[in-house]
Amino acid sequence: MKILLTGATGYIGKRMLPELVKMGHQIVCCVRDIQRFTPPKELKDNIEIIEVDFLKTKTLSKIPLDIDGAYYLMHSMSNEKNYEDLEINSAKNFRNFIDKTNVKHVIYLSGIINEDKLSKHLNSRKAVEIELSKGKYQFTTLRAGIIIGSGSASFEIIRDLVEKLPVMITPKWLETKCQPIAVSDVILFLTKTLFNPSTFNKNFDIGCPDILSYKSMLLGYAKARGMKRKIFIVPIMTPRLSSYWLYFVTSTSYKLAVALVNSMKIEVICRNKDLNEILGINPITYNASLANTLKTIKNDVIISSWKDSLISGRLNINLADFSEVPTHGCFVDKRRKKTTSIDQSLNKIWAIGGNNGWYYASWLWRIRGFIDKLSGGVGLRRGRTHPTLLNAGDAIDFWRVLYANKKEGRLLLFAEMKLPGDAWLEFKINNDQLIQTATFRPKGIWGRVYWYSVVPLHGIIFKGMINKIAH
Repeated sequence: MKILLTGATGYIGKRMLPELVKMGHQIVCCVRDIQRFTPPKELKDNIEIIEVDFLKTKTLSKIPLDIDGAYYLMHSMSNEKNYEDLEINSAKNFRNFIDKTNVKHVIYLSGIINEDKLSKHLNSRKAVEIELSKGKYQFTTLRAGIIIGSGSASFEIIRDLVEKLPVMITPKWLETKCQPIAVSDVILFLTKTLFNPSTFNKNFDIGCPDILSYKSMLLGYAKARGMKRKIFIVPIMTPRLSSYWLYFVTSTSYKLAVALVNSMKIEVICRNKDLNEILGINPITYNASLANTLKTIKNDVIISSWKDSLISGRLNINLADFSEVPTHGCFVDKRRKKTTSIDQSLNKIWAIGGNNGWYYASWLWRIRGFIDKLSGGVGLRRGRTHPTLLNAGDAIDFWRVLYANKKEGRLLLFAEMKLPGDAWLEFKINNDQLIQTATFRPKGIWGRVYWYSVVPLHGIIFKGMINKIAH
């Protein structure tokens, strides 16, 4: 069967792809920016990649008409004022075009929406579900709450809070009940639902057997890690204060923190276990999902992470728009150094950032990250998904990978910290020469003031960094 997979670069989409290929399907991967999609080589014979933006109807003509099934895995966690309209328009455009194809079954992954009063984001999920259900195809919605898995935004917040804070003074919403689910079970439900007549034109809640408060989930993680943690709940923390609390303590972006806080005040508990019985699936417990996730992190086999999505940064960009480094009106710090070992230098470049740091004056990088966080930027807390592998679109601290080709010996990064301009950092191996280039395109007088004010620090940082990488 030919399956359309939207959101193929997303947290769930990346994990769905290999499972669908294992089932023998031919997959059409819908991506908004083709440069951000680097599928495993062993899957390439079974996939087709098309660049489609469902807010631009002209691009939809790239979708094949002979598809048999489709997954709608597109969500917005932005805090833009019109994001609800954007989500509805995307769903309408999807439905209108998919109705022209041979598609038999469409599956949508949504959130649990059983409460009368919902957050704006959950209301938007519900509106999208209603819109998609108007199509001529068979339609199924799977509704999930907190997803537990390596790289999921919710799990990373739990992890950050417990790992960093022995004692927590927390908002009242930590007493809210929810029913989490392991990401492995989400994938299992999504794949087994496809073309199953018993699921047609219905919606189902999916969750693990445990109903827990967010406080219990934090303490459960602490127990799994062998840590002693104290949590005190106070009623005076407003949603805004709660959002700032998450933003400064965890690696989440502020706009994602706002969306999560507003949704976490709503109970997300499954209505029944009907789909478990239909598909013969017994979801694992919260503790089991934690054990699996911690094992995955330890073994560095994280398939996807929310940190690599554009929502984790401050810009909603296409990589192609920034992949050519400008020269006109720019300040440039370019340095060359002969390498003692090309392979070792390349390995250092591909391991830069995250836990490995930036090789020189790490305290200055941390200060810069802290200043960025205070000014509303991403800071250094995103780290990186894998310690040695890089692909276009990946996040490295407050940088975004624009281009990564180890054989060619070139890595190009784009700055996502708060700046009065745009900044690029490039590493390139030419014969036995390491070329390190920092480029800054200022915006207005403040951009120029910023550059000249940090030139002395660049002299320290960039000189030390190239020396460490080259030797």
